[in-house]
Amino acid sequence: MSTSTNSPRSGRAVPARPSLFRSILRPRNLAITAIALFALIQVVSFPVISMAGWQTNPNPLAEPAWDKPETRALAVRSCYDCHSDETVWPWYSQVAPVSWLVTRHVIDGRRKLNFSEWGVRGVEVNEVTRAVRSGKMPTKDFLLMHPEAKLTDAEKQQLIDGLSASLR
Repeated sequence: MSTSTNSPRSGRAVPARPSLFRSILRPRNLAITAIALFALIQVVSFPVISMAGWQTNPNPLAEPAWDKPETRALAVRSCYDCHSDETVWPWYSQVAPVSWLVTRHVIDGRRKLNFSEWGVRGVEVNEVTRAVRSGKMPTKDFLLMHPEAKLTDAEKQQLIDGLSASLR
């Protein structure tokens, strides 16, 4: 609680200055602090992600022998951004902290299944089809930003059948 003091010149009551803590907590000052922190995070993290080469698309080594072009088209539409070396890096993948999440998703996705490195490491086909069938893939957070990747039940079954035929 602030009290007023008398001004030595005028003799009128002058409100006391708020404490430093109270002035920092003012909405305007909080907004300025948040913007400054956001800008600092961008300046620091952008070069780190860029120089580390985490958001890259290496040259594809090999691709599965797809049973049909439709199977590949469904996989490209709903899987390739995280499970290939043909990732489309959207604008928000350059803005921290979202860039950290997107980059991590792609690195993890490529580690588990990479259609662009087919034959380099073994892939359990049943695990892939089970993830599509159960709705674990594509992930809900990916679908929020990529609604075109959502598969109808018929497309999901077509992808599962195509993956089963192509990945064996």
